[in-house]
Amino acid sequence: MYRTLSALFLLATMLVSCTHASDEDGPAKIVVPPHSAAAVFSGGCFWCIQPPFDEAKGVLITYVGYCGGTTQNPTYEEVSSGDTGHRESIEVFYDPSKITYKQLLDIYWHNINPTQSDGQFYDIGSQYTTAIYYSNDKEKTAATESRNLLQNSGKFDAPIATKILPLDKFWPAEEHHQEFSHKEPDHYNDYHSGSGRDNYFQQTWGSK
Repeated sequence: MYRTLSALFLLATMLVSCTHASDEDGPAKIVVPPHSAAAVFSGGCFWCIQPPFDEAKGVLITYVGYCGGTTQNPTYEEVSSGDTGHRESIEVFYDPSKITYKQLLDIYWHNINPTQSDGQFYDIGSQYTTAIYYSNDKEKTAATESRNLLQNSGKFDAPIATKILPLDKFWPAEEHHQEFSHKEPDHYNDYHSGSGRDNYFQQTWGSK
């Protein structure tokens, strides 16, 4: 069970949900770095999935946003309702000469719970479920092989729930959500720890 009474009390008193943020600003403008490649992942609350990619050598810039739904120009409020079909996602622009797509997949797996099918940690709903979006057959093959290796590793008792899907339109989230860990570090740190991520990653992967 993810939820204990003490943890729920902690979350309730800290306003640490990924759904508690102001959206008075508009969507971020994506600037594509020259000579870069892009990859899109959904890993639950996008505040938490952004820092691990930002810290990776060879990653040029990342944007959090929404992917997988049908609503045009979705807002955070709309996506948070779970009615648009979008997932909170991240688009990673990287230098292929310094980091590979397979290495990005490794970062991704180490920063989610791949067996959780109803969301991620305390964020429950289709908008928080995990997915890898591929833009070509090479990415699809790499993602599928990576998922199969993880499933066969013996590390998890439950099936891997992460979907592998064709990439459609990625919509950047409001500017307030970009680099949230830097803009509101106390809120971010409380949420990341209180949601259960820190304990889960330590138990699953150790100090890596």
